[in-house]
Amino acid sequence: MHDAPDPAIARALERLGLLRPGESLRFTPLTGGVSSDIWRVETQARTFCVKRALSKLKVQADWRAPVERNRYEVAYFRTAAELVPSAVPRILGEDADSGLFAMAWLDPSDHRLWKTELRDGRADPADAERVGSALVRIHAGTAGRAEVTERFPTDAIFHAIRLEPYLEATAGRHPDLAERLHALARVTAATKRALVHGDVSPKNILLGPDGPVLLDAECAWYGDPAFDLAFCLNHMLLKGLWNPAARPAFMACFRALAAVYRAGVTWEPPAAVEARVAHLLPGLFLGRVDGKSPVEYVTREADKDRVRRVASRFLREPVERLEDIASAWEEGES
Repeated sequence: MHDAPDPAIARALERLGLLRPGESLRFTPLTGGVSSDIWRVETQARTFCVKRALSKLKVQADWRAPVERNRYEVAYFRTAAELVPSAVPRILGEDADSGLFAMAWLDPSDHRLWKTELRDGRADPADAERVGSALVRIHAGTAGRAEVTERFPTDAIFHAIRLEPYLEATAGRHPDLAERLHALARVTAATKRALVHGDVSPKNILLGPDGPVLLDAECAWYGDPAFDLAFCLNHMLLKGLWNPAARPAFMACFRALAAVYRAGVTWEPPAAVEARVAHLLPGLFLGRVDGKSPVEYVTREADKDRVRRVASRFLREPVERLEDIASAWEEGES
């Protein structure tokens, strides 16, 4: 008997050759995501992960996204593996009919979740450097490649799962900033440079023996790589509200990540990328308290107001350098 949450999953695994007919298996739900169901699957022969996208995300707001993003996540992993094999999980198979794919199981004993490390104050700039290095290598290796562009016709998905919930929905709560937030969404959508992961968050990064592993690439899009860097740097700022004692270490990670990334930019002037990151960052910063996907650990109104003050300042008066934002956040300027 199959201990499966849905019989269709077991049938899909048989089609992929990952399960023999009649073979027993066990599913263990994995937590951490809001947009997909993920399980650890144990058969008599192997252990692996299965992921299936949801049409309605598991958040309080009514947030829906096309389930075909699942196949673009697989395409992202396969494309990135050509450039930095250690930076993504190995794909074992995908079943389009059931909207799922299987990937290698990465043992937590030697693949630490970066979010957990940061929560506990273990913020090592060397980890941030390795993340920045892997990310910029993927961007540089896909920049300007027409065949990669053709693999990711995902503008509508990226809008639905990133630009609308993080920038446009936030604009609805801040009419005085709405014009700027909508402009950021338009500029980002129109900027086509490289393959974008779309969710470079510590909750989606494992620190493995061969370097960081990027998970959860269902936002994959051929567009503006500045989004990836801004999305990740945003967390280095926010984590200081979660663990105030580690704020200096978080800011050291912010600067290390930004510096390594900038040093690896080859497809356009590094200053141009940094300027777009610096423009996007305050919008994403505000989006994590007033958008459709607020971070769960910023709960005090005083902390939310501090985010709003700093984000509003740099939305109204954009800067070109990330250091300006980092310094203002450290100094508590409004």
